[in-house]
Amino acid sequence: MKIAELEPKEVWSQFSEILKVPRPSKKEEKIIKYLLDFAEKHGLEAKKDDAGNVLIKKPASPGYENRQTVVLQSHVDMVCEKNSDVKHDFEKDPIDAYVDGEWVKAKGTTLGADDGIGIATQLAILASDRIEHGPLECLFTVDEETGLTGAFNLQKDFFEGKILINLDSEDEGELFIGCAGGIDTEATFKYKKEDVPSGHFAFEVLVGNLKGGHSGDDINKGLGNANKILNRFLWNAARKYGLRVSSIDGGNLRNAIAREAKAVVLVPNTVKEEVRAEFNMFFYEIQREYKATEPNLKMKMGTVDMPEFVIDEKTQFNLLNAIYACPHGVIEMSREIPGLVETSTNLASIKMNDDKIFVGTSQRSSVESAKRDVANMVESVFLLAKAKVKHGDGYPGWTPNTDSEILRISKSAYEDLFGKEPVVRAIHAGLECGLFLEKYPKLDMISFGPTLRGVHSPDERINIKTVEMFWKHLLEVLRRIPEEK
Repeated sequence: MKIAELEPKEVWSQFSEILKVPRPSKKEEKIIKYLLDFAEKHGLEAKKDDAGNVLIKKPASPGYENRQTVVLQSHVDMVCEKNSDVKHDFEKDPIDAYVDGEWVKAKGTTLGADDGIGIATQLAILASDRIEHGPLECLFTVDEETGLTGAFNLQKDFFEGKILINLDSEDEGELFIGCAGGIDTEATFKYKKEDVPSGHFAFEVLVGNLKGGHSGDDINKGLGNANKILNRFLWNAARKYGLRVSSIDGGNLRNAIAREAKAVVLVPNTVKEEVRAEFNMFFYEIQREYKATEPNLKMKMGTVDMPEFVIDEKTQFNLLNAIYACPHGVIEMSREIPGLVETSTNLASIKMNDDKIFVGTSQRSSVESAKRDVANMVESVFLLAKAKVKHGDGYPGWTPNTDSEILRISKSAYEDLFGKEPVVRAIHAGLECGLFLEKYPKLDMISFGPTLRGVHSPDERINIKTVEMFWKHLLEVLRRIPEEK
């Protein structure tokens, strides 16, 4: 079955079209033009602010003119991750998506349902003349995935509504009323190139085929981090066999758990067979450790041409020790909300250029002081290793409001539709709601959506049945919005 023919057709037909529009973070020009053209085609008022955020307004349907204005919000950018054996240019190529049983998936790349399904839902409502609703403002923000740039730079008084429904959640049947804040921490090592020592043999070591995933939603699932696994082998082999590192590369995005990592290394000819045996034993041990959560884990060691240089010994020592010592994963669970991760950190990426090595990490917490504390913890590790450390601006969390009117409406609508109570909770991932609340302190907000899995990885998929449930729920909420006070 074609994606556009799935139910509800109004949503899936829009999603099918969005799949054709490239929209990497910070390169959203094509999707912005698509949205503005869409508004013009449907005779709707639209505007764009200096950051690139788009707002499209739609008047109330007959009989709903006196209802409060609702802002429906999604972000237009997507995480661009692909398997290493897949050829795909995210700036030019459409997403190759397909139906697989109960799910919609992409072939070897991220699907972009985060938050393409939110965009599609907004466009479906904007295009329809059959839906009952009060005045609507559809807000589309840019660069949510790599810096929340759109939300940070949202133009003052860009929208008027006092109720905001964020469409960027990933668990149907759950209503989100709070989220974690976050901050990025980057360490930079400056290295010297040393001549390749004589009498050495060159290998490439690879760790791959991990699940990866969202560094917020998936951080407590016991998934492997390719950077940590690779470094564990390098650290031991350096101490035991005198291994030297020529290059290292792992992970990509700050908000994705590293799926792949690789390094070109040298070992003395006299111990190369011992190192191979050590690698095989290490692979066996890692497979046993991660057999429940990473059944497809792969590790390879292969011969490569001799590189031109190795990283100087002092920098290698500091780098490998720092990566080993750098925390990754859950730091603290919430003392107030059972099952909620309060504080975590992600060792996201290791990258090199001609004379520097960059280690990217990100920290999250629903407690502002704990967010600062874990960022300082990561900083201290790299300072001890003589690296230069800098923090990003960070973004605030969203404090739950259990007395929210839109929460009451959304909860009762769900119960009436499906005969069961939705789960009301906070989320460890970051949402733009905290930033909106800083600019619009009187906003009443909620976030909900269909079920997505494998977000921020090529395993990303969206459950078809839950899209229909999400659609029905959202339309019922819009019907129940009260009149202006």
